[in-house]
Formats: sequence, structure tokens, C-alpha cells
Amino acid sequence: MTNSFHPPQRTLMGPGPSDVSPRVLEALGRPTIGHLDPAFVDLMDDIKGLLQYAFQTENALTLPISAPGSAGMEAAFVNLVSPGDKVIVCQNGVFGGRMKENVERCGATAIMVEDTWGTAIDLNKVKEAFTANPDAKVLAFVHAETSTGVESDAKALCALARENNALTIVDAVTSLGGIPLLVDAWGADAVYSGSQKCLSCVPGISPVTFSQRAVDTINARNTKVQSWFLDMQLVMGYWGGNSKRAYHHTAPVNAMYALHESLVALKEEGLENAWARHSKHHAALVAGLEAMGLDMLVAKEHRLPQLNLVAIPDGVDDAAVRSALLADYNLEIGAGLGDLAGKAWRIGLMGHAASKQNVLLCLSALDNILSAANAPIQSGRAVAAANAIYGV
Repeated sequence: MTNSFHPPQRTLMGPGPSDVSPRVLEALGRPTIGHLDPAFVDLMDDIKGLLQYAFQTENALTLPISAPGSAGMEAAFVNLVSPGDKVIVCQNGVFGGRMKENVERCGATAIMVEDTWGTAIDLNKVKEAFTANPDAKVLAFVHAETSTGVESDAKALCALARENNALTIVDAVTSLGGIPLLVDAWGADAVYSGSQKCLSCVPGISPVTFSQRAVDTINARNTKVQSWFLDMQLVMGYWGGNSKRAYHHTAPVNAMYALHESLVALKEEGLENAWARHSKHHAALVAGLEAMGLDMLVAKEHRLPQLNLVAIPDGVDDAAVRSALLADYNLEIGAGLGDLAGKAWRIGLMGHAASKQNVLLCLSALDNILSAANAPIQSGRAVAAANAIYGV
């Protein structure tokens, strides 16, 4: 006999999903209505406006795709990239590699600009790539690289693309709601994100926005978009602004309630306040980790406040520490990926999880577990160092 599933209560401080606030979870349980119900159509309009606020854009083509951030990524590429195009792809972590895969599946050529994992995208390398490939149609890059905790200069990269008459595809999965992301001011063309990071919503939705330049490119295509589900010309028939909606797919109605609630919470807090909150708790976490004797792997000027890469001390068993955190404290942190597997922990401070309570829990739990394992740390100092940042 199969029993109902009752998940444990965790504190999620990994690379995502992040903690979901009680008000968002409550929204999930509201009565389901039809995806073409007039009340749901009104909600769609409200979600669009709230997403425009979150992205800081007036783009008409702004909507939540009914699938996770990976689908948002694919939507950007399949709509803007045609067979035979050249796309400059910046890779300084896992997700730049996924961009390359998308370019090639579109029948286009990926011109790779590669940087060491844990460092920001080198603007000079991008300039050189444009000089060598003046016919490049798109520049694709990750604003906040989830695998390394690095922020790259999205404003400067978008400016470089504009100077070279290229469109930009920007991965903002981990940046939206956590650090400044100014789509219109920076001139970004196609930007995608995810619901489960700094928005603190349940996983499974990908907010996207396309500039008018991007829309014009989509409309000028002479080949079909290779994905029917992600063809923006079709999707906009459902998410468009007029009262008559063309059926495209059955939206995940209750998940959209949750997204709406998370966006309402972001608007209530205010974007600038949300960015400042992430920064404050990041400063406290870093102070505590460094007081413990742990090293941060990303240079201070390129660190993401919402995703912190911490070097694992010599002789410490990565998996054993993470297992103990989960078993003894119901606390999840992330493992390193790719080149950083076994070398780093990824500690998230995203959305609802960016709180003093979580910072102090994480520091005290790490201190206890590492001390018990006789790791080379300075025990008993982390919480006090964090509290000094908080002014306690």
C-alpha cells in the first residue's frame, strides 16, 4: 500500500531551490480554476506587470514560461538563433556550457570565450571575439554563475554587444531579485530566470523577457522556431495583453498563484531593499566563515551575495559534512560542480533564505561538525563575527 508523501522540514541553503515562504506555500493551496477563466486572465496580466518590475523593463514580451529555468534558456536560444548563425558564448562555469549546447542544437556555431572557473568573464576576451567574428549575431553569457558564485559585468557585456550590433542572451536564473538586474537600462535583449532562486517560489517556472529588438528578430525569422512549445509567437497568443487569449497550453495554475505571491512580496519589500538584504546577510556569513578559518574562493569584487563558494579545508570529507548537516540540522548546502567538485561548498542565501536566523544556524552547525571532525578551524568564533556585522 502506497502512503502519502510527507517531506521533512529543511532549511535550504544550497544553490536552489531556496526556502519558500509560508505565504507562497499557502497560495499554492488556493482553489484551482481554469487556465482561460477570466479571473486567471486578470492574474496573468498582474504577473506580467510584476515581472516587468522585477526585471526593471517595459518589454511587452515579458512572461513566465510554464517550465523551469532550463526551458527559459532554451526559449531564448531557439527563438533568436537560426541555423548558420554565429553566437559568442562566454563560459566561466557549468551554465555557459549549457548555452553552447543550445547554440549547437539550433544549427549555429558557438564561438567560445572561456575563463577560469571562479573568475568573472574577461571583457577583453569578448572584445577580441567580436573583432575576430564581426558577423556574430548574439552574445550569450551568465550574469550570476550558479556553479561558481561569480557575478560578471552584465552592463558592460550588453554594451559590448550593442557596439557590435549583436543581440544578448542573458542567464539571470540566480540574479533576479538578489542583485541589481536592469534590463532596459543595460539594453539586454533576452533574459531568463527561474522561480526557485531569489524569488523564493516553488521550482518549475521560468520568467523571461525579450526586448523589441529581439521581437523584431523573431518576427523576421525565415525558418520555424524548432520548439513548438517555446515558440514565442505562439506563446504570446496566450500571454498577450488583449482580452482574447488563444489556447496554447494549460498553464500550471496553482504554481502561477505561488509565483504571483512571491512577486507581490518582492514588490512589497522593494527591489533595492531585497538587494540590500542579500548583501547584508552575505557580509555576516562571510565574516563568520573567515573567522572560522575558512577561505572564500571568489575574489571579493566578483562574489555573489546570494551564492557563496567556500573552500573545503584539507582532509575534510565533503560528502560527510553535507550529510551531517542534513541529518543533524536539516540544513542543505550544495556541493561543488565540475572543476570544483570536492573542492568547494556552495552556500546559498536566496530570497526567503537570506536571513539572520539561517546565517547563524549555518555557521554554528558547520562549526560543530568541523570541530567534531578535527578539521583545522578556529572553533567558537564564527557566530560572534557574524553578530558583529549585525551590530549585536
